[in-house]
Amino acid sequence: MFRPDAQRALLRQGVTTVIGGQDGVSYAPGDGAWASRYFAAINGPHPTFTGGSVADLLATYDGTTPLGAGYLVPAGTVRHAVMGMDASPPTVCQLADMTRLVETGLADGALGLSTGLDYVPGIFAEARELAALCTPVTAASGLYVTHMRGGYETAAAAGLAEVAEIVRMSGVRAHISHYHVDAADGIRLIDDLAARGVDVSFDMYPYTRGCTLVAMALLPPEYSARSVAEAVALLGDPAERARLRADWFPLIADKPSLGPGWPDMVVIAHAPRAPHAAGLSLRAEAARRGVDVVDAALDLLTENALEVSAVMAVRDERLTSNLARLFSHSAYTGGSDGIYIGDAPHPRGWGTFARLLGTYTREVGAFGWAQAVRRLAGLPAERYGLHDPDTVAYRATYAQPTALAIGIDDVVVAGVPVLAGGELTGATPGSAARRTGSARP
Repeated sequence: MFRPDAQRALLRQGVTTVIGGQDGVSYAPGDGAWASRYFAAINGPHPTFTGGSVADLLATYDGTTPLGAGYLVPAGTVRHAVMGMDASPPTVCQLADMTRLVETGLADGALGLSTGLDYVPGIFAEARELAALCTPVTAASGLYVTHMRGGYETAAAAGLAEVAEIVRMSGVRAHISHYHVDAADGIRLIDDLAARGVDVSFDMYPYTRGCTLVAMALLPPEYSARSVAEAVALLGDPAERARLRADWFPLIADKPSLGPGWPDMVVIAHAPRAPHAAGLSLRAEAARRGVDVVDAALDLLTENALEVSAVMAVRDERLTSNLARLFSHSAYTGGSDGIYIGDAPHPRGWGTFARLLGTYTREVGAFGWAQAVRRLAGLPAERYGLHDPDTVAYRATYAQPTALAIGIDDVVVAGVPVLAGGELTGATPGSAARRTGSARP
């Protein structure tokens, strides 16, 4: 949001608004310190926010960036503020405190609630707890946005079943973040939810590979509940390394999101104290170091205090036609899940919307241009509550036929501002719209 390279990447695709607070972990409410450490390889530190409310965080975007910014109250941050890394269900008092933080965040201007149920402490939260936190979201006509539990792909059915349970108990509208799944299964599961009365939408980016924290993908879940210092110290213990090698790493081959080829599937995106590793697979980095892949992974995590992210390949790359079937579904909205940190980042932050328009609209025809506007702008605005039709109004009457309309003060044509603050800029980027195939002078 604040870096010119990220701004350029977004604006060159026509993106004007970013929704933050995704995956249940972000800066507010609270001091922002824990979230900044835990998600350092995804969010990075905020340049000015040092703690406070959702209102305080939103104020940092006013007049400081060319992009609009929306925010979701992150349920993991809320849980951590009240319970720390306690894995137990909340007490009645703790749940009341968490609910009040969500209510306050919504009153401050948040658009809804987010969860990341593969991250801590979201991984500890049960459906009943999440439904309670969604109750004020329902009252505020907000949106529940979730990175589902257990990953996606073949585990998507279980994740969606939990979403349905949360919706049943709270009445909230739901949205699935980065929906990784085969098209036939994914469409059937979404349609089944809709048939049961669940108000659900989903986003996904037009790339098969994902991006995540290496620690989350390759270490046991209990590591995420430790402080960075504790985890790093434990990884330096030869006995613990031997235990992980014997008992844990063989299990990675059975993960739906990885598999036996995981050393080649994990490609380092960000490792600030090992910049040479960016763009290398773990196998290639292991060969460079002269160690096996387990030691290479654990050494990278230790050296970088867990601040390592990776672009994650998948067992089976899906065809463009498979992705296009999902994009053509009426519940689909555009979304990049863009991460702008790292020397070899995932390309989705730079190419998602251009690829949706170029490949999937113009070439494949997953939807037409009018539908592209709906899927990438209109529907996301509706789901997140960003539209505000009350601000547009006419003033021209029979008595005052030339009174200008109000509510539209800034207009861009061909990427050039032609109206700013309600006044003409003097720029003339317009051109004649000619029928395709006509002779142009």
